[in-house]
Order: sequence, then structure tokens, then C-alpha cells
Amino acid sequence: MDYMTILQILDSTLRLATPLLLACLAGLFSERAGVFDIGLEGKMLAAAFLSGAIAAVTLNPWAGLLAGIVASLVMAAIHGVASITFRGNQLISGVAINFLAAGMTVLVGQHWFELGGRTPALLDGGRFPPLTLPGAEALANVPVIGPLYAELISGHTILVYVALLCVPVSWWLLYRTRFGLRLRAVGENPAAVDTAGVSVVGLRFAAVMICGLLCGIAGAYLATGLSAGFVRDMTAGRGFIALAALIFAKWRPWQALGATLLFGLLEALSNRYQNIDLGGVVIPVQVMQALPYVLTVIILAGFVGKAIPPRAGGEPYVKER
Repeated sequence: MDYMTILQILDSTLRLATPLLLACLAGLFSERAGVFDIGLEGKMLAAAFLSGAIAAVTLNPWAGLLAGIVASLVMAAIHGVASITFRGNQLISGVAINFLAAGMTVLVGQHWFELGGRTPALLDGGRFPPLTLPGAEALANVPVIGPLYAELISGHTILVYVALLCVPVSWWLLYRTRFGLRLRAVGENPAAVDTAGVSVVGLRFAAVMICGLLCGIAGAYLATGLSAGFVRDMTAGRGFIALAALIFAKWRPWQALGATLLFGLLEALSNRYQNIDLGGVVIPVQVMQALPYVLTVIILAGFVGKAIPPRAGGEPYVKER
């Protein structure tokens, strides 16, 4: 395997890991506040559909991004009302959001465009273009460093860089601000936070809406950055893989980056190497495509060490009187 092939695989890894990273950070904020959210898949799917639809009509990816965020925030608000305000079961609420998004995107898409639930293919004006970073062309011919900068670091859409920037921002917000301290505390001991005069409901809603914002960006990236429009069920289980990566990362931002890059690498390898011949034994393409999901099962089976979630996670808070 030559150097350029390695760079191409790593380039695909970064692009494929971007929606996983955004969804993983989304789940991190929600679960750190004590609200389990398996509805990441549904929020991403709703955001992908509406962003693809609006971008196709307006030929403006920024309008699509805004629409995707709005769609995800609406789903997040539904989850928040169901699980925080009415103290419903958080897992059931998340499952309902997934089913709602899966059905509504196809139904509305067929009603609007009559393309079997798809949106029209996005032209160049409706997608986020790749960005060429300063000096990329000048350094392209420099051995080793030039291709690394020009091919791997440069040439991605702006949402890839936004996702990477979200990692240090999330770390700073969670571990270096008063808001982050309170948010982490409400996921561990909401009664103590309430006793200190801080609104548990307000903090949990804030975390859920941050989750919706990040899922909206992830879904918009799928439709307007990674692909050229929306197709049915295009999230393809990424929300659940993001949850597995969150457990793998043990609810920490920097570890979440490493975990999602690992999943992105497996997907990149499965896309590039299909029907591998090992001395007469051919590995079918389906085996390679199943690698990310096999790793998900392995992680959830507990082979990465003990991962302890926030103590108050999944439990509705009832204020004592």
C-alpha cells in the first residue's frame, strides 16, 4: 500500500467519521445531563431530509443547513417534553422519534417531489463545496508533508472542520465553564443541583437542545456534504453507531473523536476493499460492509472495559416537596 493510497483512505475516514462525531458529541451532552437519547438516528434523518429538500429548492446549502437544524431541534423538543416535562420513558421516546422520522421523511418526500421519498439530486450550488486551505496548492509537490496537507487536511467541506472544532469547544464547555459543571452535576446528582437553586429542567432542556443542534448539523452534512441529496434511510444506523462510540469513549469529547475516527476508518476500508482474495479464499463484500456494525456489537458487549454512564441517566427527576 503506497503513501497516496493511505492518504486517500484517511481522507475518506475523516469524511465518513464527521456525522458520527457530531452525533456522538450530541449524545454526550444529552446523556451527561441524565437524558438518554437513542433518537439520534431519527433527528439526523429528519435533518438530512429537510436540508436536502430545502437545498434542492433554493440551491443554497446554508438554507439547507438551517432547515436541517430546525428539523432536528423540533425532534429534540419533542423528546425533551416527553422525557423531561412529562417524565416519560426516555428510551421509548427515542424509539418513537426514530420511527416518526423514518416514516415522515418518506411520506413527505413522496408528497413533495414524487421520487419515492428521495429529494432531487443537488446541483453544485446546492452542496457545500470543498475548501482549499491557504498554501495547499503551493505545498502539494513537497514530499510527504505536501500531500498530507493538500490531500488530507485541505479539501473538505466547511462542516468537516466545524465537526472537528466542536471537539475542543465541547471539552471547554463541559470542563471549563460553570454551565458544564452544572450540566455534568445534573447527570450525576440532580437533587444536589436543585438544592443549590439551579433548574434541573432548564439544564436538561439545554442539553437536549444542544443535542438537537449537533444532530441537525450531522444530518445536513449527510445530504449536502457527503451526498448529493436525501435518500430513504440514508443515516443507515449511524445514530446507533454514534451511541456505541459514545460508550467506547466513556462520555468524553476527545475520546469520542478517536472512537468515531475508528468507525470511520472501518467504513472507509469496507468501501475501498471489496471481495478481497486471501490466497484463494475470497472475503465477500458483505463481510467488509458489516465491519462497523460488528465492532458496534463488540463494544456494546463490554469488551472495551467498564464504561459507567452518569448515575442519574435515564431517570426522570421528581422534585421533592
